[in-house]
Amino acid sequence: MTDTLTSEHLTIDIYSDVMCPWCLIGYGQLTKALGELEGEIAAEIRWRPFELNPDMPREGEEQEAHLQRKYRRPAEEGARIRGQMKTIAEGAGVSLSFEGEGEAPPAMMWNTRDCHKLLAFALEQAGAAVQTQLKLALFAAHFNQRRNLSDRAVLLDIAAAAGLHREAAKAALDDPELEARVIAEEQQAWDLNITGVPAMIVNNRFMIPGAQAPEVYVNALRRVAAKSREAR
Repeated sequence: MTDTLTSEHLTIDIYSDVMCPWCLIGYGQLTKALGELEGEIAAEIRWRPFELNPDMPREGEEQEAHLQRKYRRPAEEGARIRGQMKTIAEGAGVSLSFEGEGEAPPAMMWNTRDCHKLLAFALEQAGAAVQTQLKLALFAAHFNQRRNLSDRAVLLDIAAAAGLHREAAKAALDDPELEARVIAEEQQAWDLNITGVPAMIVNNRFMIPGAQAPEVYVNALRRVAAKSREAR
């Protein structure tokens, strides 16, 4: 994405959860759209918190058991849906597949409150680009490496690798004010009638719900850019 003097600048706030495969797919599709809009529209992407399972215990839950319990669907249907999502993800230029060495550990669902606290800290302390780098690292840790994202040591390793100061990140995880801000942002999502993710808010006004095809994002962002120019 090349910024030029003629580019329209937009902000895109993405409400999402690290456990959400459609959030990663949506980001991949959005990236393709912004590539097509290079030189026409430049966007700053910021990640906002949304916990799909805020009551998930820290020990987590096996993914398939969780989905069967939550959606009351048989294992065969779950396998079919996962296969479809992996194919869609590949088309979006992202991966939902285990990429580590040896046999894949069980796919798990984790409590992500600490993930969201680190992401909020990254945005405040290092800016949107570093926050996105951390978000993608968390996605990779969950989907491709199957690491325990409820484990603070794991999270601090990921944060440090993304360029954040480890001790500052550790302090952020223990900061009650930061947690309160994360909870407030999650409440804001509900106030905006966001009940599923991803949900993208462009220029603090226009919502694009769900993981859309690149051409849908292209058309939506062009409409927002045109409205922004008209308002000036």
